[in-house]
Amino acid sequence: MTKSDQDIMVQAEAITKNFQLYANQTEKLKSTFLGNQSETNFWALRGLSFEVKRGEVIGIVGTNGSGKSTLLNILSGVIPQTSGKLKLNGSIGVVAINEGLNWELTGRENIRIKQLMMGKSNKEITKVMPSIIDFAELGEFIDQPVKDYSNGMRAKLGFSIVTHNNPDILIIDEALSVGDSNFSKKALGKIREFIAENKTIFFVSHDLDQVREFTTKVMWVQYGEMRAFGPTQVVADEYQKFTQDLDKLDEANRDQYVEKQKQGQQIFTLEQLQDRLVHQGKNFDQARNLTAIRSFEGFSAISLYSTLIIIFGLMAIVIYFYLTKGQQP
Repeated sequence: MTKSDQDIMVQAEAITKNFQLYANQTEKLKSTFLGNQSETNFWALRGLSFEVKRGEVIGIVGTNGSGKSTLLNILSGVIPQTSGKLKLNGSIGVVAINEGLNWELTGRENIRIKQLMMGKSNKEITKVMPSIIDFAELGEFIDQPVKDYSNGMRAKLGFSIVTHNNPDILIIDEALSVGDSNFSKKALGKIREFIAENKTIFFVSHDLDQVREFTTKVMWVQYGEMRAFGPTQVVADEYQKFTQDLDKLDEANRDQYVEKQKQGQQIFTLEQLQDRLVHQGKNFDQARNLTAIRSFEGFSAISLYSTLIIIFGLMAIVIYFYLTKGQQP
């Protein structure tokens, strides 16, 4: 692996995400084994491709419902992409409202569980616990169930846990918009430390001033498609002009625009994406591989059916021995 390859922290090729809308649970179960059988599809992402290098801070912008959170959920491993390839080089930490917190447990218990999941020993967790608690500014609430917290308190706890894990790639999804101003300033200071340490950061915020201040590039995702990806000042200005023009429309024309975009997300097909990839220079086999559906929530069809065959085979063996044992005198 060359140094240039090592510097690429995230590489995405033709990433899509399809949410299938079913009439009932029976139809949903059938699709698990037979592939997509639903009559209605909603393509939240429609073929995103990008590379992000070490030390880059990427602002992700787009109007509501454009797929920003879906993209971050795929990057963080919360959900799989429907098709496309994704390569990550390093550990990931996610800061989002309510992200990864068990509401029935206390703040202190959530800290311990999250740290254990990151491979820390109980001794290491005990050592770092006071620092996490102090940064979160929750006081006596640290020993109360998270379900009793406000959104701002949950955001504080989540931010403190994740940043103390020191991830290589940090994902921040609107988490700074719900805390109080003093904590937001402290959190932004922590982000500056990560930037100084050459960390890779994805930053989602509706505050374009924050995006301009912290990011080196901006990714504009609009209804599942990449509208632009480039230097912050250029793309942020383009996006700001777009939103200003959109705001000037009357309600009827704005609703018509949104409806047209959502219709595009429903009628989109992987065949369209395949043609686009070929037009962009991919050969047919490359385009076909990139648009192959990853069935059963991230498992390939071959892996799924092989696993089912093994399970049914083991069940048959168990039943056979149970029956033959019962027939013995």
